[in-house]
Amino acid sequence: MDYYMIGQKIRKFRKGCGLSQEQLAEKVGISTTHLSHIETGNTKLSLPVFVDIAEALSVQTDELLYDTPSINLSTKAEILNVLDSCSTQDFYILRDIINATKCSLDKYRN
Repeated sequence: MDYYMIGQKIRKFRKGCGLSQEQLAEKVGISTTHLSHIETGNTKLSLPVFVDIAEALSVQTDELLYDTPSINLSTKAEILNVLDSCSTQDFYILRDIINATKCSLDKYRN
């Protein structure tokens, strides 16, 4: 298990949420020092703390463990249900919005 990589992902999501280490540590119920050590990979984190961090950051644990997050079948089904309820015009508008959003994400992603 690559604790440094997990810590770096936690840091990325924390900053993406606009949280300081102090704020996230408080939400999780750990010390700021402990969170700092987790983010730098200098300490192993317990499963309960790992889950609490993911919940506090509103991310799936898979997103912290793997390079590419997995998309579960229920999420795909939810998206397809939304698309199925759209008119043809709505569908094309949503397609354009998704493409523009993806381009913007790719442009500004680290």
